[in-house]
Amino acid sequence: MAPNPISPTAPNLTNLSTIPFRLSNRRPQPTVSPPGTLRRLRNSSTTLNRPRFALLDEQQQQQEEGQGLVSFTDEEKSLIEALVGIQGRGRSASPQQLTDVERAVKVLEGLEGVANPTSSSLIEGRWQLMFTTRPGTASPIQRTFVGIDLFTVFQEVYLLRTNDPRVSNIVKFSDAIGELKVEAAASVKNGKRILFQFDRAAFSFKFLPFKVPYPVPFRLLGDEAKGWLDTTYLSQSGNLRISRGSKGTTFVLQKKTEPRQLLLSAISTSKGVEEAIDKLVSLYQNSGKSETELQEGEWQMLWSSQSETDSWIENAANGLMGTQIVKEKGEIKFLVDILLGLKFSITGTFVKSGSNTYDINMDDAAIVGGGFGYPIEIESKFKLEVL
Repeated sequence: MAPNPISPTAPNLTNLSTIPFRLSNRRPQPTVSPPGTLRRLRNSSTTLNRPRFALLDEQQQQQEEGQGLVSFTDEEKSLIEALVGIQGRGRSASPQQLTDVERAVKVLEGLEGVANPTSSSLIEGRWQLMFTTRPGTASPIQRTFVGIDLFTVFQEVYLLRTNDPRVSNIVKFSDAIGELKVEAAASVKNGKRILFQFDRAAFSFKFLPFKVPYPVPFRLLGDEAKGWLDTTYLSQSGNLRISRGSKGTTFVLQKKTEPRQLLLSAISTSKGVEEAIDKLVSLYQNSGKSETELQEGEWQMLWSSQSETDSWIENAANGLMGTQIVKEKGEIKFLVDILLGLKFSITGTFVKSGSNTYDINMDDAAIVGGGFGYPIEIESKFKLEVL
């Protein structure tokens, strides 16, 4: 099936993807903003508070690569959509999310990708690990990489036009710090299978002019340092790869990731989140689409940013994740898990006041536990801007 270019279009605000929001508080009187927003207030030169947080929704995929766009077939897009919303490269996936990924993987494996991928130049280069299963039989070396959620993990493959074919696993700590690279000598067994044996490893730190050896006794590991990797699907664009390892692990890798994935990866590692939000927002704004709607549904909060304010309840709620529920007829509700089964709930209304902005009035709050609720006198009025 021919690739469908992903063009910048207006975001479709439904569940299971990522969209950033900005809020602007306007307080005509002392009020308390809903902890469900869980934001960090940033004072500008005009003392306008600009909180930010990220929720889940379903937006059209888009990414600029030079002057082109990332292209996926419909079946490939199904896998990408299944991956969006999964953090930790699969560790935090729900049973339904795992089922969706496995189904999409099997569909692609049954299609005609690049024939004999091990002999194609498309397999070469640096691939980012987006998803992996983690069987208990994984080798110590494999667990070192797939079990790390705080850093970005890559795999480099170089098989052709070289006297030293290699497959390397890389943990990138950050652009400022550097990376750990574990290399394996590789050989091609057939059109799909690569044989490898790990034989060296080293840290490359940005602040040092030399590499620091990583002390792993590869020779003593014996068969644990050996393995094979089957490429069961390689996209015609050379951007998406599915591989299965000798330990029973399934890997999904990409050469280029689109902005939603970059944002979720940043949230997972707690690094560069605001930069990823800015990139996603910039791409959408540059698409020429100016109006967005606050659509109905239940939205899970993934990330928030908030500085200290005059409100004790905002400060106490800072860092707690919650849910935003948008209902018909202009109703909105925030729910925040507190502790021991207790939730903070606040309900209100919203009215559209601009192309992307809404006036929010929250005035029905309570601490809820089980079937009981303890009312709290809180009123909050603020602006919500859908970016």
